[in-house]
Amino acid sequence: MNKGRLEAFSDGVLAIIITIMILEIKAPEGHEFADLKPLIPKFLSYILSFIYVGIYWNNHHYLLHSLSRVNGKVLWSNLHFLFWLSLIPVSTAWMGEHNFEKAAMTMYGVVLLLSAISYIILQYTIMCSEGKNSALRKALNKDYKGKISLVLYVIGIVTAFFNQWVSGAAYFTVAMLWLIPDKRIGRIFSSNE
Repeated sequence: MNKGRLEAFSDGVLAIIITIMILEIKAPEGHEFADLKPLIPKFLSYILSFIYVGIYWNNHHYLLHSLSRVNGKVLWSNLHFLFWLSLIPVSTAWMGEHNFEKAAMTMYGVVLLLSAISYIILQYTIMCSEGKNSALRKALNKDYKGKISLVLYVIGIVTAFFNQWVSGAAYFTVAMLWLIPDKRIGRIFSSNE
């Protein structure tokens, strides 16, 4: 399989994830602006999750750009990553529907944490597939941003039991860390051209 097919499949899954998330937000019954108030938690959770999916889509694009060949390990690692991402709409809906309550915030954090871990596994699988001199290995180096993100997810999960707003702040902080695209991979490829 060439990587174009893998990219197309992954892009399709990510598009479906975003579509499912927006379909969870139903139009209000009334016709007044006040009728929108119950939608605020749903919309806020949708915005945060949309940002996360967008960040993963952007970084996944660069990640697959570093790939010269696709093998079974890469395929399964990618499917594992997409599996965890596919749970984002469920956790997003639950979080928005129940006004960021503790259990929903905990589940959201667990899904984000497992998505991040599966992404790291995909990175590692690609680096192993490409060998010791892979461009991805050079680009990621120590990956402090990834490690900080994992710590913040764990903080968010633990604090969700005590204060869901601190938990939400941890998840928001990770999104803001990654909102600016990760230039490490882009720099490696532009220097190779």
